Amino acid sequence: MPASLPETDRRHRASAAFSLSFLSLVFSITAFSSSYWCEGTRKVAKPFCTGESKGDLCIRFNSPDANNSQAVQYIWETGDDKFVERKFHAGIWYSCEEMINEEGEKCRSFISLTPASDRGVLWLSIVAELLYVILLLTGNILMSVEMCYYSSVIDGLKINAFSAVVTVLAGLLGMVAHMMYTTVFQMTVNLGPEDWRPHTWDYGWSYCLAWASFACCMAAAVTTINKYTKTILEFKHKRKKLERSLKIKYKFPDHTAPEKACNVYVNSFQNTTEDPTHAIRGLRHLATISVL
Repeated sequence: MPASLPETDRRHRASAAFSLSFLSLVFSITAFSSSYWCEGTRKVAKPFCTGESKGDLCIRFNSPDANNSQAVQYIWETGDDKFVERKFHAGIWYSCEEMINEEGEKCRSFISLTPASDRGVLWLSIVAELLYVILLLTGNILMSVEMCYYSSVIDGLKINAFSAVVTVLAGLLGMVAHMMYTTVFQMTVNLGPEDWRPHTWDYGWSYCLAWASFACCMAAAVTTINKYTKTILEFKHKRKKLERSLKIKYKFPDHTAPEKACNVYVNSFQNTTEDPTHAIRGLRHLATISVL
């Protein structure tokens, strides 16, 4: 028998919620493991040129050709010309900056750069990020179980409700973790080591990815809650419709008989995977059950 429109709609909602939750999980893991939450430049003094090194990234003042016109010109240069801008990027775990006159980057632990007064907040942010990833993974597992296998419709609704709660909690933890890291980074910019403080900086792609993960997480939670609520409301509507049909068609002497018949009908779905919101058929059979 082809699936009804409400059932098809619920399957589409479940697929959409799972896709959003899975996307949020991928984004969060990528952002958490990267070091591009913030990017910028640092102003560092130009080193003296050694050996055959030449160019604009070092000072030839102490070189043998000190009487050269370029070396003499350097003496009269402004202070800004004595410095070079070096790019850097920082994340939760590491802060890396490019090396002058050399290939590659030099990385340091971001935790060691954080002021001692704010280090506890950074650890709280890390713990919250880990819990955020764990709860997202739990929500994905529950949603996949709901989509692929469950023993009965009632169990499916329970899994749906639990996955919605887990996803909402994950979103709240993610929001708190991102905000705490933002606060810690700004404090590190103002109070961090002199040899690290950036001259200019802005948020990087990892930071944007982390907030995109939060947005997908909350969208998945809303979709899951909407699916659960809609299923319950449809079921209640079908039940009331069934009660009215039984009262009109069979005129039970006991005014509670239609409700008892509906309860029998509801209980019959405890061990079946049939959708309880499908169109109700076999009212004569339910009436016989209620009379018995």
